[in-house]
Amino acid sequence: MTTLQNSAQKQLRQFVEQIERLEEEKKALAGDVRDKYLEAKAVGFDVKALRKIVTLRKKSDTERQEEETILEVYMHALGMLDDVNLDAVADHLVAAE
Repeated sequence: MTTLQNSAQKQLRQFVEQIERLEEEKKALAGDVRDKYLEAKAVGFDVKALRKIVTLRKKSDTERQEEETILEVYMHALGMLDDVNLDAVADHLVAAE
C-alpha cells in the first residue's frame, strides 16, 4: 500500500477541513434562505412565485425569452394555448440561434 508524503498528507488534511467548513457554511446559508422565504410568506407573499422570480433574475433577457417561446410552443402543442402566432415564435427561435 502506498502512503502519501508528510507534506501531501498535511495538504490533503487542509483541503478536507476547508471543504468541511465550507459545507457547514453552505448549510447555514441554506437555513438563512429558508428563513427568509418563511418571513416573506408570513407577511403574505407567495413563496412559489418568489422562488420563480429569483430563478428568472439569474437568467439573461435572451435566455428568459427563449424559454418563454419554447414554453408557448409546447403549451400550444398540448392544446393549452389557442392564440399563439407560431410563425412569429418560429422566427424568434431562428433569430435566437
